[in-house]
Amino acid sequence: MRTSVIVCGVDEAGRGPLAGPVVAAAVILDFNNPIDGLADSKKLSEKTRSKLSLEIKRFSVSWAVGRAEVEEIDKINILQATLLAMRRAVLGLGVTPDLVRIDGNQKPDLLMQMETIIRGDESVAEISAASILAKVTRDQEMQALDTIYPQYGFKKHKGYPTKAHVAALQEHGVSPIHRQSFGPVKRLLQK
Repeated sequence: MRTSVIVCGVDEAGRGPLAGPVVAAAVILDFNNPIDGLADSKKLSEKTRSKLSLEIKRFSVSWAVGRAEVEEIDKINILQATLLAMRRAVLGLGVTPDLVRIDGNQKPDLLMQMETIIRGDESVAEISAASILAKVTRDQEMQALDTIYPQYGFKKHKGYPTKAHVAALQEHGVSPIHRQSFGPVKRLLQK
């Protein structure tokens, strides 16, 4: 008979970029196999995130990644697309959690017990693990998209609205992976 509560952490990566999907991850850690160094993915080096991502995949009870594509972001808005990606991640787990802990203050549409924790990626191990997995997954995808659209520099900025990215947008126009509902892209399309 099981007595411990199965807790899942959920976080996303890619709400702010002008291009690419928004990616969420859900992670159920195995406390018999603790992973050292879990923290908010934004506070870790790329090398450390990559190493931890492999450990999370290897030692977790269950993990899954969910996403919402550019077309979905443009259709339903970034917040709703983020919640959709989170829902897809949780439903992709091989184990059903008793409690879903979500970074932030919004809950996806799920029929299970949930709690939101602002800055949970800094204080809750499961959310930190999800933060790392989501960021590594999305960064790898943006690096792959850089080989298809090298003129935008996705490998460096991962789609975020840097000066170089906005300049590349103005020079080369909008690609199929740019979010047309986002300000800088929308303004270019209206010209």
